[in-house]
Amino acid sequence: MSNNEKILSPEEERALLAPIDAYVGGIQQKINALRADGTDKVLALTNHIAIVRENANYTKEEKNSIIAGDRRELAAAKAVEAKNKAQIDALIGDAVGYLDAHYDQEYYSRVARSCAAQKAAEISRYNNELQTLTKQHEAEMAKLTGKGELKDEKYVFKNRLFDARLRHQSILQEIKDTQHEAFMHRYHLTDLLRLSKFTVREKVIQRWENYKYAFNTKQFFLKNGLYIAILFIFIILCILTPIIKHKPLLTTKNILTILTQASPRMFLALGVGGLILLGGTDLSVGRMVGTSMVLSTMIMHKGVNTGYLFGTAYDFTAIPLGLRIVLALVICCCITTVFTSIAGFFTARFKIHPFISTMANMLIMFGLMTYATQGVSFGAIEKDIKGIIMPTWGDFPTIILWAVAVIIVMYFIWNKTKLGKNMYAVGGNPEAAAVSGISVFRVTLTAFMIAGVLYGFGAWLECIRMVGSGSASYGQGWETDAIAACVVGGVSFKGGIGKIQGIVVGVLIFTSLTYSLTILGVDTNLQFVFSGIIILAAVTIDCLKYVQKK
Repeated sequence: MSNNEKILSPEEERALLAPIDAYVGGIQQKINALRADGTDKVLALTNHIAIVRENANYTKEEKNSIIAGDRRELAAAKAVEAKNKAQIDALIGDAVGYLDAHYDQEYYSRVARSCAAQKAAEISRYNNELQTLTKQHEAEMAKLTGKGELKDEKYVFKNRLFDARLRHQSILQEIKDTQHEAFMHRYHLTDLLRLSKFTVREKVIQRWENYKYAFNTKQFFLKNGLYIAILFIFIILCILTPIIKHKPLLTTKNILTILTQASPRMFLALGVGGLILLGGTDLSVGRMVGTSMVLSTMIMHKGVNTGYLFGTAYDFTAIPLGLRIVLALVICCCITTVFTSIAGFFTARFKIHPFISTMANMLIMFGLMTYATQGVSFGAIEKDIKGIIMPTWGDFPTIILWAVAVIIVMYFIWNKTKLGKNMYAVGGNPEAAAVSGISVFRVTLTAFMIAGVLYGFGAWLECIRMVGSGSASYGQGWETDAIAACVVGGVSFKGGIGKIQGIVVGVLIFTSLTYSLTILGVDTNLQFVFSGIIILAAVTIDCLKYVQKK
C-alpha cells in the first residue's frame, strides 16, 4: 500500500469516528436522563445554596427560608441520585468497555498511521520544493551580472526559503494537531461519562500525551540545558574521583556531608532569592556571615574571648548556656536585619539599585568588623552547643531539618500569602503593581528584612556547625554562591519569575560541585572560575528566554 493510500481525508476520519460517537452518545443520553433529577439537580441546588448565603440582598430570615426549601429538594435529589447510581455505573462501564475494545483499533490507530504517512509525504514535498527553489535560484544567478541584481536575487531566494519553511512547519503542526485531537477525543468522551473523574492511569496517559504534544526541543534545552551540562560535569567527577583519589564520590557519608554544608547556605540563598525576585540582588551576604560569625562565637565562647572587639575581650560565661545560644541568634538576626533594612530603605525610597545599596553595606560591614577585631579569630564556641542545636541521630545530621523547616516556611510565604503574591507583582512590573494599590515601598522593605533574618539565622547555624572559629573574613565569596544558586534555580534577574524549589535545587547543585571539586583536589581559587562560568551561562540563558518572550 502506498503512502497516499494510507492518508485519510477529513471526511474519512469522521466516518471512522461516527459509529463510536453514535454508540457512546446513545449511552450518554441515557445517563443524562438519569442524572437530570439526581446528580444535576444536586449540583444546581448546592451552587444555589452557596449563592444565597453570599447574597446581601436577602434578609437572614429569607436566606434561611430559601436554603431550607433547597435542602428539602436536595435531599430528594440525593435519593434519586443514589437510586440511579448502579444503573449509571453500569452504563458508564458499558461505554468505557466499548471504547477500550473499539477506539484504538477502529479509529485512532488508523488516524495515527495516516498522520505518519502524511508527515512523510510532507517532508518529501518540502525537500523537493527546496531543491526546485535552489535550482531556480542557481539558474537566475547564472543569468545576472550586476551586483545589485545578484543581491536582489539572493534576497528573493532567502524570502522564498523562509516562506517555504513556514508553510512546511504549519502543515506539520496541522498533522500533529489532528493526531493529538484524535487521541484526546476518547478522554473527552470519558470526561462526559464520568463528570471529569479519571483513574490514575488515565491521568498519567493524558499528561504524557500533552507533554509530547507541547514538547519543543529548542525550548527544552533552553530551559534545562544548564542542568544537563552540570549533571554531565558531576557524572565526570563521579568517574574521575575513584580513579584519582581511589575512593567513590557518591557514598551515603558524602551525600550527608553535602546536605550538611548546604543547610546554612539554604537560608542565605532563600534570602537573596526574594531580592532577585524583586529585580535586585545582594552583594553583602558574605559580610553578613562574617559579622554574625564573630558575634556568635564571641557570645557562645567559653571563658574570655581570644579576640578583641574594639579593644575589649568579652566573657559571657556568667549567662546560662541556653540563654547565650538564644542571645547569639537574636543579636545576629537583629544586626543583619538592621543592615538589610537600611539597604532596603534606600532602594525603596530613593530607587537606588540594590547592587549599590548592598555594596555599600558590604564595604561598611567589612570595614567595621575588620577594624573592630583587627582581623583576629575568636576561637571556638562551647562544644556542647552543637549537640544541643543539631544533634546527630545515628549518621543523620539534624541540621538538615533546619533547612527543611525554612524551605517550608519560605514556600508558604512565597506561594500562600499576600506578601508573596505582591513580591511577584512588584518584581514583574513595579509601576503596574503601584497602580493596582500595592505598596512597592512596603513590599521591598519587607523582602529586605526577611532576607536579613535569614542571613542571621543561617550564619548562626554555620557558626554552630563549624563550632565557632569566627572571623571578619569568614564567608568570603558566599554572596556569589547564593546568587548563583538562585540564578541556576531559575530565579530571573528580570524580576517576577522564580520558585522556591528552583533555589533549593540550585543550592544543592553548587554545594555538590564545590564538595566534589574539593575532594578531587581542585584549588579553591579555581572553584571560583567554575562558579563564574556557571553564573554567566545561567544569566545568558535567562536573557535568551526574555528576548524570546519579547
